[in-house]
Amino acid sequence: MTQTNYDLVVFGATSFVGQILTRYLAEYFSTQQEQLSWAIAGRSQQKLQDLKSSLGTLGESLPILIADASNQAELNALCAQTRVVVSTVGPYALYGEPLIQACVTNGTDYCDLTGETQWIKKMIEKYESQAQQSGARIVHCCGFDSVPSDMGVYYLQQQAQKQFNAPATQVSMRVKTLKGGASGGTVASLINVIQEAAADPALRKDLVNPYVLCPPDHGNSQRQIYIKTAKFDSDFNAWIAPFVMAAVNERVVHRSNALSGNAYGSNFSYNEAILTGEGLKGRFKALGVVSGLGVFMLAAVSKPVSQLMERYMLPKPGEGPTPEQQRTGRFDLRFIGKTEAGQTLKIKVTGDRDPGYGSTGKMLGQAALSLAIDHVKEAKNTGRAGGFWTPATMFDDRFIQRLTKHAGIAFQQL
Repeated sequence: MTQTNYDLVVFGATSFVGQILTRYLAEYFSTQQEQLSWAIAGRSQQKLQDLKSSLGTLGESLPILIADASNQAELNALCAQTRVVVSTVGPYALYGEPLIQACVTNGTDYCDLTGETQWIKKMIEKYESQAQQSGARIVHCCGFDSVPSDMGVYYLQQQAQKQFNAPATQVSMRVKTLKGGASGGTVASLINVIQEAAADPALRKDLVNPYVLCPPDHGNSQRQIYIKTAKFDSDFNAWIAPFVMAAVNERVVHRSNALSGNAYGSNFSYNEAILTGEGLKGRFKALGVVSGLGVFMLAAVSKPVSQLMERYMLPKPGEGPTPEQQRTGRFDLRFIGKTEAGQTLKIKVTGDRDPGYGSTGKMLGQAALSLAIDHVKEAKNTGRAGGFWTPATMFDDRFIQRLTKHAGIAFQQL
């Protein structure tokens, strides 16, 4: 293996999530026995220096590397110096490909927090064979999309095997609590996907295909339930509404099933939605969510309107929830699984920070640490060769332990 200078590099360290991630790692290494050689990277020396200075004594010896997301030579040089890169530079559909190319060229492991299904599909189709040859392990969706969903289903399936000796072939996830704010980067990514889909019929078809991220021979033909309006869910005895992140989370979970040889069943079904409550109040709240999503999507399709929203109403790139909002945020996701024999179990996955930033920074950090420490390439019989993986197929129980111990995420059977 080529000699590298670093175990881990945070690329895009001065972005909104990048700063959260960098502070988290700096504090983590100051209190834990696990130690890695790591660095922060981006295109602005001054911004990186300011971030380093803001860390005080924790950042005194932290190296700075300069690389622009659009400069292939600089990214190749960066990837040649490290075993793992964790990227927060989005929207990934606009800025992410050159770094993927550099990682697969150099055999460098990679993780990110993208939720852009169309871009993930493109990267898999374009670079998977090269990643398999070079040994680069690429793991997308290591933030709120899609770690709680993907690892939640993984955990539920483990419990089903222990209790029933069979997988849960029907799983539903319902968002009970979601308290947090949005950053400019997330909003920009969402608007970019909507505008791309509006201009591309093939992309629209892909975005409604639950198996769009699965290998062609995935073998699952189960018709999926797509929650696109308000409806009553008898399993949870409550009204539900569409969940905006279901579009990526459901695809990631199906890819996990496919990559694990249909371990959840070749007729596995999965869907996500938001719980809005019981009775008339719950119904009206669900209808309100549907209406709000519809208005936002119609506005986002129009570039002039979306530009006005971004300018006057929505957070700018680099802006997001305040530290106080991150601390007081939280999430509570409920899962119900059913085996073919009709046996049922329920679990919940909870987080102690705002989902998109406070919790995402910690989840992404532990994903990077798991790549660098738990799944070292030289380790024998890991079963994780080069290629494009999901959180639930790259990682294992050690990742759940990391999330529980160091990221404020809890997995619990009900």
